[in-house]
Amino acid sequence: MLPPDDFDPKIGLPETLEPGLRRIVAPNPSPMTYRGTNTYLIGETDIAVIDPGPDSAAHLDAIQNAIQPGQRISHIIVTHTHVDHSPLARPLADACGAPIYAFGNATAGRSPIMQELARAEEIGGGEGVDLSFQPDRLLADGDVVTGEGWQLDVLHTPGHIGNHICLGMGDACLTADHVMGWATSLVSPPDGDLTDFMASCERLAARDWRVFYPGHGAPVHNPAERLAWLMAHRRAREASILDALQEADATAAELANVIYVDTPSALLGAATRNVLAHLVDLTGRGSVHPLGSLQATARFRLN
Repeated sequence: MLPPDDFDPKIGLPETLEPGLRRIVAPNPSPMTYRGTNTYLIGETDIAVIDPGPDSAAHLDAIQNAIQPGQRISHIIVTHTHVDHSPLARPLADACGAPIYAFGNATAGRSPIMQELARAEEIGGGEGVDLSFQPDRLLADGDVVTGEGWQLDVLHTPGHIGNHICLGMGDACLTADHVMGWATSLVSPPDGDLTDFMASCERLAARDWRVFYPGHGAPVHNPAERLAWLMAHRRAREASILDALQEADATAAELANVIYVDTPSALLGAATRNVLAHLVDLTGRGSVHPLGSLQATARFRLN
């Protein structure tokens, strides 16, 4: 899915999306972040800052400049520990005195199989993970975070990374990097887990949402349709992998070269990691197996 051409926000300037919700886009555009990271400000008096973003003095100034007379930052909430979302949390907390909330550090929320793969140190991964992040207060699935005039429901949605959370705000949901409108999410083991990713999609699909506010790109005004497309897209990738393995055993990199024929070379590495995530998932389900240990360069065969 191509990015929408009309999403071209003014970087560093707050934009009101609906009453009590503003967005500031950070100055970190890239092939993986689109225009930049979306930082959200929730509330009219007590302000919750969602995903302060990368370590950027300019973005820190932009967030602080958005706080108006009679307002204060009361909460800093980090949806997950990637370097485009979490590093600015501590400088912002030091500046305003608000505590940092998150599900946990960089390894929190990993499934048992991902913990095992991480210990073996043969699966690779670790792309863009903020290993230094430590929250002041832990959030758990089902928690409710409140401030003056607002309430956020915490949904643990592992998949993109184990500690990923989405935040329900009535019939709107801040989906961070789990669901975006401009691209699909990177799922790179052992931080990313495709089995968990699909389960988290199913969980979000079980609720009737009006709009998704993602970590990158424009709001998603057709949440149910977008989730259905996202799950169908992953299942189609899985089918392509299984079809290719019917022809010959292959590595994740070889499969990516066959399947992602229209992907720019700069993104082929990410595509390879997504294929590996599918292979780990398929191994767990008994559909394929690695010839040798389960590692990034393993050759896989159909069962």
